[in-house]
Amino acid sequence: MGTARKSRRAMRIPAEWITFALSALIVVGLVGLVLLSWVTQSHEPPILSVQIEAMRVRDGQFYIPFTVENTGGDTAEAVQIVGELRQGEQIIENGEQQIDFLASHEQQSGAFVFTQNPQMGRLSLRVASYQLP
Repeated sequence: MGTARKSRRAMRIPAEWITFALSALIVVGLVGLVLLSWVTQSHEPPILSVQIEAMRVRDGQFYIPFTVENTGGDTAEAVQIVGELRQGEQIIENGEQQIDFLASHEQQSGAFVFTQNPQMGRLSLRVASYQLP
């Protein structure tokens, strides 16, 4: 009975070593990828841009969808987007949106809702401010 146990253990040992070696390679590979990503990541400030999408009209309201994107290296918090509708030099309607968190190379979408037709004036959307985490 004792020799049977020893032979079973001897048979499992190579399989255990192979499994251990594969697991160790996977862990070392993952740690290497994380370190490589950290070293090669650009450490530049957030670069934020706003893109206006196609306007929708619903129940007399004018919806202006937008997408804000962070193409910079760092994360931005409390990103404030301002929308202004002007006729001539006068602001006839405005709005503000806040995006809580925008990581590097991330996009978020939202919409401004105006009661006046933006096609009858000049619409501008811009990033007004952000905070660093």
